Amino acid sequence: MAELSAALQHPEALITLAVLGLAVVLFITGALAPELTGLLSVALLVSTNVLTPEQGLAGFGSPALITLMGLFAVSAALFRSGALDRLRELIASERIRTPRRMVGLLALVVGPISGVVPNTPIVASLLPVLETWCQRRRIAPSRVLLPLSFATLLGGTLTLLGSSVNLLASDISQQLGYGALDLFSFTAIGVPVWLVGSAYMLLAPGVLLPNRSAPDDQLGTNPSQTGYFTEVTIPGDSMLVGQTLRHSRLQRRFDVDVLELQRGNERILPPLADRQIEACDRLLLRVTRADLLRLQQEHTVQLADADRPPTNQTPLGPVDAPLFGGDAGGQKTVEVLLPAGSTLAGASLRELRFRQRHNATVLALRRGQQTVQERLGQAVLREGDVLLLQAPLDAIRGLQASNDLLVLDQLENDLPTIRRKPLAIAITLLMLLVPSLTTIPLVASVLFAVVLLVLVGCLRPGEVQRSIRLDVILLLGSLSSFSIAMQTSGLADGLAADMERLLLHWPTYWALLLIFLATNLITSVMSNAASVALLIPVATQLSGPLGIPAQALLLVVLFGASQSFLTPMGYQTNLMVFGPGRYHFLDVPRYGAGLTLLMTLLVPALILWQYGAA
Repeated sequence: MAELSAALQHPEALITLAVLGLAVVLFITGALAPELTGLLSVALLVSTNVLTPEQGLAGFGSPALITLMGLFAVSAALFRSGALDRLRELIASERIRTPRRMVGLLALVVGPISGVVPNTPIVASLLPVLETWCQRRRIAPSRVLLPLSFATLLGGTLTLLGSSVNLLASDISQQLGYGALDLFSFTAIGVPVWLVGSAYMLLAPGVLLPNRSAPDDQLGTNPSQTGYFTEVTIPGDSMLVGQTLRHSRLQRRFDVDVLELQRGNERILPPLADRQIEACDRLLLRVTRADLLRLQQEHTVQLADADRPPTNQTPLGPVDAPLFGGDAGGQKTVEVLLPAGSTLAGASLRELRFRQRHNATVLALRRGQQTVQERLGQAVLREGDVLLLQAPLDAIRGLQASNDLLVLDQLENDLPTIRRKPLAIAITLLMLLVPSLTTIPLVASVLFAVVLLVLVGCLRPGEVQRSIRLDVILLLGSLSSFSIAMQTSGLADGLAADMERLLLHWPTYWALLLIFLATNLITSVMSNAASVALLIPVATQLSGPLGIPAQALLLVVLFGASQSFLTPMGYQTNLMVFGPGRYHFLDVPRYGAGLTLLMTLLVPALILWQYGAA
């Protein structure tokens, strides 16, 4: 560590290391949203004069970031025009009857699509279709949702457009003087990675994926039998008043577990069977969706208003008089998921003023296999939570365009551009071909495509803005400052010199394997974008000692950060399927460990094969 110690003699290096350490802690703990952590890091590096304002903010004007913004709009146009409807129909077809066939379809068809369309919107679009398929086939969602995420990760390294992290790596490569990555720079590596990964998912024993639909599993595959946590109040005229829970029709007729009774300021925990129910009591229930709707229809209980603080006044009537289970009055009941990066995570429904903000009433909450013990309005939302909402159809259509909530129920989309599907596909193909066959840069090709899609009616101007994931843009734009700071402060040189000493007598293959594995493990607990920004400047410094081009080392880091199969937080699509799949934390590494081992052995060999020794 002599070289690193020498670098730390300079104040800029010490400040950079401190900022990086703070950022790593915040990324791992999740105390701040990732994009806020990135912005804080930029502010600290600029305010301490480690970077000039121009250096700190350079990432926000980079071609890679502009390309990504355009790509979000192109993806929205493809989905809005129905360009991927054929894939949805294929998934729902009668030919796909078993989980293994579905996994094969996901690996061999969805994987390549995610090489062109970012994987997050693909997972968002296919989640409701897969859940409906599971319900119809009486198959646990846990048997197919994790393979969906892994398939998009494998396909995401087929081209430069497959992932936002690919574009960030291209931007950093250009900043370091190695030149930007081309559209198909790593396709020769990505294709074998996709094929081997797909073979693993097809041949892996079924026991590696859990089956969360056992008869005694309260969170079975049928949405009507899915366990939700909700809060109800007892009206003064309810037939439950004066009865004990043991002898009440609440327990005799409905599949309900009473987890807590709240009477005034008193919280009473189980056993509650012999407790007598009084007017104004608030009960925290675990209940199936179907029974929740039946309970409310019969006015036996009324749903507590999550947006209002509890009071001790006797409720006189239903809070909302909702019309459940259909479209009467324009109302519909739907499930929505808080995806990774949702700005709603970390706040309670009451703090968010959810009803006023989204014109939707929260009926209940589902959180994987965990029990929610807070009042519904006070429960702090987390990424992966599933909410049961009742809202007008127009409000639900508005939610479909939101990046903060993902509508899981299949709902008719307002898609007046369905006849323009061939145009959307043709423009997207031209977007890919133009930079490959001409000297026009990729960023210009993407921007041309966005404008054309709007002009021909595949996308409305307002939808261009709504399609852009601001959290991703802020994160990637701010993280590029890490790479510049590590270079200008001397930290990258110091770390690279010490790594060179460590790897001095190692064969090149094993050195690359160690770098890949280290990147993968870091990504498992931290943002993959942060891993790329931190490790590429260090790894590329080893180009001379290892005798291979710097771009080869860059790709080792990129693939290590992209092939994240060990934890739910390792990639945002893993987190998106974690709640709907009812997974436990260890389910992910049990299924992904073998795939990680294969990639750790395969990727360094492929990179050496493509680049060889210098």
